[in-house]
Amino acid sequence: MSVAPAKKSSTKRTLLLAALGVIVLDIIAVVLVGDVGLKDFPGGVIRKALEPIVPHTVIDLGGDPTHAATLFDFYPSITGSIIMSWVVMAAVIIPLTIIARRLKEIPSGVQNVIEFAIESLSSFAIGIGGPGAKKFITFFLACFLFIAVSNWSGLIPGVGRVHEFRAPTSDVNVTVGLALVAFVYFHYQGVRALGIGGYLGKFFATKGASLTDKAINHFVGVLEFLLEFVKPLTLAMRLFGNIYGGELALAVVTTITLAYIPVALYGLELFVGLMQGIIFSVLVLVFTMLAMEGHHEEGHDEHSPAAAGDGATAGAESRVAAH
Repeated sequence: MSVAPAKKSSTKRTLLLAALGVIVLDIIAVVLVGDVGLKDFPGGVIRKALEPIVPHTVIDLGGDPTHAATLFDFYPSITGSIIMSWVVMAAVIIPLTIIARRLKEIPSGVQNVIEFAIESLSSFAIGIGGPGAKKFITFFLACFLFIAVSNWSGLIPGVGRVHEFRAPTSDVNVTVGLALVAFVYFHYQGVRALGIGGYLGKFFATKGASLTDKAINHFVGVLEFLLEFVKPLTLAMRLFGNIYGGELALAVVTTITLAYIPVALYGLELFVGLMQGIIFSVLVLVFTMLAMEGHHEEGHDEHSPAAAGDGATAGAESRVAAH
């Protein structure tokens, strides 16, 4: 009976000591450097803490000293988000390569954890896309690992504040690039499964009992075809908005509060980073499976090719919405 109150009291004491420690550090900083870092507090300090939306050019490859970087910039340069992308890829590829070369028939330790994680994600993907999604698991996992680690990289102290390092997914250029790669991938799989004629026939159907039916089919098909080009935009903006917005919120809260809220917000951002990686990957998987489905003629004569996984994607949109 006395254990719970004692534990609660101990937690409260720890939080109070942590807050006192933060206050003491602030006082020491003010004594040592004066009010240099607190000028125009809180507005001026918050503005300095915010990450600029335009990525900083670290290495200028164009040789034009007068060039001013813009959000969507085709000027040849290497930005902090590109450098951090290389770091993220190395952080994912190198450990997994080392583990893959040391695989044991009877797994233990790290291998157990990795195998459990991969099997869980694979089962989740197959549950969303059906058995036909099995052949796309590798691409699904690659998207998830790169995006999740990129999201979390922005939570490392200094990343985003130092120009040479910026979380890749907090740069809209990177998220647009990821979305365009995914866009090309799932349309390629659709053409590969149905052929060019069959794939375009999904949007520009010529069958119909009457001229009116044909006209309606054409109109709906054109709308669906145009909506395909909205998919990469929604993929890119959702990912960028959540990660960039989360980093800004964390910077503001950290600037104007003590340790409690920033620590809780860090936990929230870890969860958001994980979920955004899952959402992006699942949507790419679902779009791929839907691209491989044949045209549905008034709910009849559904002819999904064998390569699409035996019609396993029926209801995929509703399943992903549930997640």
